[in-house]
Amino acid sequence: MSEFHQEGSITTIHGFYDLFDPEEYLVRLERKIEAFSKHMCISLLLPSLYAEIHVPNVLENIINQINQVNYLCSVVVALGGAREEKEFREAKEYFDRLKKEGRDVKVVWVEGPRVQSVFKKLQEQKIPVGVPGKGQSVWVTLGYLFAREICDVIALHDCDIVTYDRLLLGRLIEPTANPNNDLEFCKGYYARISPTEMAMKGRTKRLFVAPFVQALVNVMHIRGHHELEEFFRYHRTFRYPLAGEFSFLTRLARAINISYDWGLEVSTLSEVYNRLTPKKIAQIDLCKNYEHKHQVLSEKDAKGGLHRMVVDIAKFFLNYIRSHGMAIDGAFIDMLQHTYHSTALSFVKSYSDDAESNDLVYDRHQEELTVRYFRDFIATAWEQATEEQEGTQIPSWNRVIYSSPDIYGDLLEAVEQDNE
Repeated sequence: MSEFHQEGSITTIHGFYDLFDPEEYLVRLERKIEAFSKHMCISLLLPSLYAEIHVPNVLENIINQINQVNYLCSVVVALGGAREEKEFREAKEYFDRLKKEGRDVKVVWVEGPRVQSVFKKLQEQKIPVGVPGKGQSVWVTLGYLFAREICDVIALHDCDIVTYDRLLLGRLIEPTANPNNDLEFCKGYYARISPTEMAMKGRTKRLFVAPFVQALVNVMHIRGHHELEEFFRYHRTFRYPLAGEFSFLTRLARAINISYDWGLEVSTLSEVYNRLTPKKIAQIDLCKNYEHKHQVLSEKDAKGGLHRMVVDIAKFFLNYIRSHGMAIDGAFIDMLQHTYHSTALSFVKSYSDDAESNDLVYDRHQEELTVRYFRDFIATAWEQATEEQEGTQIPSWNRVIYSSPDIYGDLLEAVEQDNE
């Protein structure tokens, strides 16, 4: 996206490299990060499901691309969905191909009996560990990295990126690894256009998060809740808040709570907002286009697809509002649903115009129907929020060690024994 626009208080790092020779840029970029890596340890955290190792065309390319870089001191895989030891061993053998001189590779078997015993110990001390899923896997794997006390910068991305290349990885890492930038957190963003369908993807971001957050900005401004208005303006600044790619300094990672549901991404942005000044936060254009698996709408099942995703995200924001001094009742939710719906329809008109000028396929009728479903999902989110006393965040590791000072040793031993 070759433009200069800066919106809000965080820094946007554009993709100007695309105007020149991308291959020459990649050489310079990797040379720069390799120089940084001589003075710091850069770790890559890969949340992966066991099933993803059986999608070879995708994960195979990711491993091949990572193996071409020389600046990572460690790669740690947060493995979910491996129910039996033979599945864990299969996954470990698969990811062991990432090992090379100067780089350590470990696989955290989240469902394994050793890691589960660590969870049990924490639960006995009344420390919540969440439920199985990406958030829990990321959280416990971060704990393992902290227990090792070796890394300074941690980058995280998913293992289902169809269009992955090592340029994405380098750009994700450089802002936080570069000591000249004074940045502590960097979020990735990108276009989501299906090359086969010639259509816009990313429905949850486009049709729910963007208009919902804009609606909340407007509501908080009208009602004079200026701190909440500023909070939602911050979220509105991010071009792709649901992106699974980000990097941060280890000292920040130790301090943030991790959400275990689909609110993981917006929860992380909120934690960063509460702990950093805006000038230490950035977003970066990672690649020309990004393709990964797509979720179904699942309009009749609140436990699946975009339905669950929207409910979890809305629930997080509603809980955040309540926990920051603003009461919510049925009348507020009714007003919010109507405000969101009218805001989202204006977004749909803009998307339609954008698609028309770029010769993309755009089903405006279906997009408006999806907005109507999302509006109704807000009520479901409120019903769930009123039934749940606790939120969906797992305490930060800085908080956990106050109650369980020896937990790092237990976690380190569990993962190391699994990887023998």
